[in-house]
Amino acid sequence: MTAPELAAASPDGFGRMYRRSFQEPPTVPSITTVIAQQPVELDGWRSYMAAKHVADHPALREAAADPSQMRRLVRTAVDASEAYARSAAERGDRVHSYAEQVALQALGRPHRLQETLEALREHGEEGFARSVDHWWQAFGVEPVAAELTVWNHSLGYAGTLDLVARINGRICLVDYKTKGTSRDGRVKALDNKVAMQLVAGMKAEESLLDAEAGAWEPWAHGEDPLLIAVAVGETEHAAVRVNPEVRRHHWSTFCQLRRVWGARVEAASAGRTLLPLAPPPPAALAPQPAVDQPAVGLPAPDHAARGL
Repeated sequence: MTAPELAAASPDGFGRMYRRSFQEPPTVPSITTVIAQQPVELDGWRSYMAAKHVADHPALREAAADPSQMRRLVRTAVDASEAYARSAAERGDRVHSYAEQVALQALGRPHRLQETLEALREHGEEGFARSVDHWWQAFGVEPVAAELTVWNHSLGYAGTLDLVARINGRICLVDYKTKGTSRDGRVKALDNKVAMQLVAGMKAEESLLDAEAGAWEPWAHGEDPLLIAVAVGETEHAAVRVNPEVRRHHWSTFCQLRRVWGARVEAASAGRTLLPLAPPPPAALAPQPAVDQPAVGLPAPDHAARGL
């Protein structure tokens, strides 16, 4: 995940948040933080990564005959999914950085294209750079803005668009997703949640002009841009567009998730949730006097009916 200038991690654990300038504290959640309120089941993936770590480990055969060595191997497998996730995130950052520099070069602005390309090469990931280049050339991309931070006051959120571009004369909002490669050498499919991310970006009310000065301008790219997601893999790219007929449903879901985030923040700031509880004083636990006579008007217990 890239780090936009005005974004910062929430100290209270509520995800990434945005501020209006460097002189102000963060006040609204990021688009990805809002979407993250939707539960995602990763147990199967984590189990698979841990099992794969053990199965692929060169010391597996030797460890199978040594219980203590096997226990050590299992302990390392517990962290395998987290390590893989970190590695994938770092790779995604490198690919996004390269794609941004491609846009900056095309815009005639200062760029670090060669530096980001070398970073990919150092990790054996230059195939991702080729996929970005092929997408750029195949679609005749004319960049308008790269890594554009946007703000929505009405709902209260902000985010950063990977690319605003003109393609075939149409304004487009573009989001890159770095994806793995399937067994048949094709780039893996995108998740439908990318539609929600792009729709939230489309609903921006302002875009950032100058982070240092905290200067913003009204959203200038219309209410009906083409929303494009590009899966960037080592062997190829795959571009998709968000169906205009379903955008309102993704926007409605995003609005509900934003309310969930707000409710979590309110609950956390309302006060301590769990309070210590001491046992009652001994006097309250003293046995009560036995009742000699049944209460007037109550029938005697029918022991026979209950088999007693």
